[in-house]
Amino acid sequence: MLVEGPPQRWDAETELLLIVAARRTHLVETIWPALERGEWVVCDRFADSTLAYQGYGRGLPRAALEALHVLIAPNFKPDLTLILDLPVEAGFARAGARAEGVSRFERLGREFHERLRRGYQEIAKAEPARCVLIDASAELTAVQEAIKAVVRTRLGIAL
Repeated sequence: MLVEGPPQRWDAETELLLIVAARRTHLVETIWPALERGEWVVCDRFADSTLAYQGYGRGLPRAALEALHVLIAPNFKPDLTLILDLPVEAGFARAGARAEGVSRFERLGREFHERLRRGYQEIAKAEPARCVLIDASAELTAVQEAIKAVVRTRLGIAL
C-alpha cells in the first residue's frame, strides 16, 4: 500500500500516519513479544527511517514525528542502528536493476533522495552511540564484513 502506486499517492501526513500505525502493530504483535522471549530482533527500518523519509525528505516537523513515536513506543529505541550509506545515483542504479523495479518512494526524485541521505547522515552524527554509518558503495563482501565487525564490537555477537 505504501510502496506501490504513483509518488504522490499519499500526502506526507497521511503517509506518516499509515507508517506509524503499521509500526505500532509490528511492535505489539512481533517485536515486543520476541524481546520478552529473550530473542534478538533485526528490523529493516524503524523510527529513524520515519525521521529521514517523512521529516528530512517530506518536510514534516521533527517535533510531530518524535511525539508520534513517544505515543506508540515510549522510551523504546533500538540498541544498534546500521545506516547503509550510498550516493543517490548509485542507489537509483541499484533500484533500477531490481527485478521488481522501483518503488513509489524511489520515484520521488533526486532532490528528495538527497535530503533523505543527508537526514540519515545527520541522524548517525547526532547519535553515534547507537548509529553506525556504513559505506554501502563498497563491494558486497566488504559491506558484509563491515556490518559483522560493528555487530561484534557493539553487541558482542559473533557472526
